Amino acid sequence: MNEPTKVPLTRLAHIFLLVAMAGAATACAQQEGPVPGEPISAAKQFVGQLAKGEFSPARARFDATMKRVVPEAKLAEIWASLISQTGPLREQIGTRTEKVERYDIVFVTCKFERSTLDVKVVFNRDKQIGGLFFVPSRSVADGKPPVYAKPDSFREEEVVVGSGEWELPATLTVPAGGGLFPAVVLVHGSGRNDRDETIGPNKPFRDLALGLATRRVAVLRYDKRTKVYGPKLAAAAGKITAEKITVKEETIDDALAAVALLRETPGIDPKRIFVAGHSQGGMLIPRIAARDQRIAGFVVLAGTTRPLEDVVLDQHNYLFSLDGEISATEKEILDKLRQQVARVKDPALSAETSGADLPLGIPAAYWLDLRGYDPVEAAKSIRRPLLILQGQRDYQVTAEDFAGWKRSLSSRANVRLKQYPTLNHLFMHGEGASTPAEYLKPGHVAEIVVEDIAAWIEAL
Repeated sequence: MNEPTKVPLTRLAHIFLLVAMAGAATACAQQEGPVPGEPISAAKQFVGQLAKGEFSPARARFDATMKRVVPEAKLAEIWASLISQTGPLREQIGTRTEKVERYDIVFVTCKFERSTLDVKVVFNRDKQIGGLFFVPSRSVADGKPPVYAKPDSFREEEVVVGSGEWELPATLTVPAGGGLFPAVVLVHGSGRNDRDETIGPNKPFRDLALGLATRRVAVLRYDKRTKVYGPKLAAAAGKITAEKITVKEETIDDALAAVALLRETPGIDPKRIFVAGHSQGGMLIPRIAARDQRIAGFVVLAGTTRPLEDVVLDQHNYLFSLDGEISATEKEILDKLRQQVARVKDPALSAETSGADLPLGIPAAYWLDLRGYDPVEAAKSIRRPLLILQGQRDYQVTAEDFAGWKRSLSSRANVRLKQYPTLNHLFMHGEGASTPAEYLKPGHVAEIVVEDIAAWIEAL
């Protein structure tokens, strides 16, 4: 989840995502539109208060849910983590607005000492702040497709994954010409991902889709449920509330719906449908496999094998140590996070435990669902082919995770494991120690990764 924040959340886009999903409506289809001057002024004043360390009056602008999820000390902690990575805020250089249903969204473009980010402030109908995010500034976007994608080799069409209350907008990329094509469903990591798994100017899922379709493999990618239905998932009156959601509702059900759609799609070989999961999506491949025995094979792209709470703590430790020292503020953050991790591991943890007392503010039900889940052990029961890929410069999912897959699965003839020395978590090239700053530099998934996946599928 940029020279953005030092708040190292577990999935790409989480690198930029602040804390409080608290009822923000940013997950709905967004439309550009005018926002009254009052929210613009309020957003700029709010950012100014954060920069001055005036956290009490800044927090006074929150709605009731945000106040519950983000106490004053937490807001101070978040801002300290941000500027420890970006440097101090130098100036506010612009604003832009969006209107999403009853929510007014203001993006305050901020020039920090070492980065430019948008502070995304979501106002409810009462002009209170119902959501807060730090995201890459739109000005850094690149948007160009990779050179290995040949536009005349494929076509794209808009489709819908699932049906009823959770249907998701999606893109199907199909090779040009006739025949039955193998197909891949792309499964996101954690966070509110769009279908391209956009992070900064980079779109790794788009790269994979265009690259694989150029090589005669169809690809289905879709906006994640937490992006499309954020407010609905957070609504207390919903069938699935934010307090009850698990990876089943967040990820697995929709991945299986995407597979089902491909089986009914003309031109797709129903016997050659594969699922590729990135990051947390890779971690969940064994659970997806257990639910559908007809999927032909699986690709794990930087899939973690360690408990999620340990991953979160390790990421914080890594990022806070990049400058060679741990500041007093960073030490305080780490100490608090260790306490939260201990609560996750505590046998006494119950579904009633407040998410505010747990890592990343994620509710207890989510952590309880993952308790005891060992992706490597679960993968042993998958008798279908597996391709497991890992960038060696990845600090979010590390060599330790890859070693876990390797220890348990390398002896199997239908499992292939491969590492790429210069690639990061996005499977993009770089040099030296990987940092969140890399994610703000325009790049593309390395062509060798696309070639390896296509060749593996073709050989099966």
